[in-house]
Amino acid sequence: MYEAFYGFTARPFQLTPDPAFYFESLTHRKALSYLGYGLNQGEGFIVITGEVGAGKSTLVAHLMATIDPARLTAAQVVTSALSGEEIIHVVAQAFGLVIGGHDKASALAAIEGLLHAEARNGRRCLLVVDEAQNLSIDALEELRMLSNFQLGAQPLLQTLLLGQPEFRELLQTSPELEQLRQRVIAAHHLDAMEADELRPYVEHRLRLVGWNGRPALAADIYPKLHQASGGVPRRVNQIANRLFLMGAVEQLEQFDGAMLERVLTEIASDTALPLNRPPKPKPPLVEPTIDPALAAGLDAEPLELGGYDATVASGPGGVSVAELQAALAERDTLIAELQQAVIEIANQVEHQPAPAAGGDPAVQADLAALTQRLERMEQRLVEQEATVKHTLAMLIEWLETDQKAVA
Repeated sequence: MYEAFYGFTARPFQLTPDPAFYFESLTHRKALSYLGYGLNQGEGFIVITGEVGAGKSTLVAHLMATIDPARLTAAQVVTSALSGEEIIHVVAQAFGLVIGGHDKASALAAIEGLLHAEARNGRRCLLVVDEAQNLSIDALEELRMLSNFQLGAQPLLQTLLLGQPEFRELLQTSPELEQLRQRVIAAHHLDAMEADELRPYVEHRLRLVGWNGRPALAADIYPKLHQASGGVPRRVNQIANRLFLMGAVEQLEQFDGAMLERVLTEIASDTALPLNRPPKPKPPLVEPTIDPALAAGLDAEPLELGGYDATVASGPGGVSVAELQAALAERDTLIAELQQAVIEIANQVEHQPAPAAGGDPAVQADLAALTQRLERMEQRLVEQEATVKHTLAMLIEWLETDQKAVA
């Protein structure tokens, strides 16, 4: 790797969080101030949000490295989509508790017992929950209930929630989280680094691995690097890794803006890294219109799109117009089956005698079976419609991308 060529003691731009590489940008300094204030309060919730790669996990790793275990017992949870009961067990495990029977009541009792024991020993407890945007409302409510544990008037548990911007929006707008909102005592959103922070950030990480000016980095690199990365630390690291790798492969002793442009072009061509492009605006939800001949799926002529024969044109994941035709044909078959099932039910009802209450049990059983069949086919039709729409969307997106490339 390039660190050997340039004589570095470690990788300066690794992607995994490492408190040794913590860089205090303006937004991280503010976040630490809010964290310090919140921890001094010793209760409630602290919320830190930020884009993917903004440095939330690195910030927490730095925080955890500075915690005095004699005064504070901390546990960290990285969440997936957990239910309310599941989050209780995950929290128990994070604090090192083994729950027999795996029932919620036992887990809550064990957590409360641990919190009381830590308080009697003069230690506070902090729960750090990363990727909080994955939690359900029920799970968040369970975390709020954990904050109710007290010893006299002393709260026993404080919680730090880390999440992406959608978690911030959920917390601000959900009426079901009003009680949790009232317990948030400090919150901060991590922004991207400013343009003038890029050079100090890069050189800070390089110096930590023994950089002594080799290779030399030209000043025109940094504005381009900020524009390409948007100032997001993880994106900066990804691009810088590629830059130094190219330098080592070509045995270069000086990097400049032209070299960075080559790296960015290379990245764009292999799609290994999404650059800092603004997201495409989402189109309005409009039902697609389909050519009647194509919808029939029987006698349609081969479809010509942008000079491509529909029988061979394929987009992402091998999506082709032929596959679309097949999906539409299956949908039409389902519709025909539905129509036939409706006719059969109608005939059953029409020819059923009208005797005593409830009618003939055999006829009733036939009707029930037909009704179940109808419901199953309706569900299959809904699924097939979704498949057709998804295939259409992918095909249109591929065609638009391909036409832009040709242009």
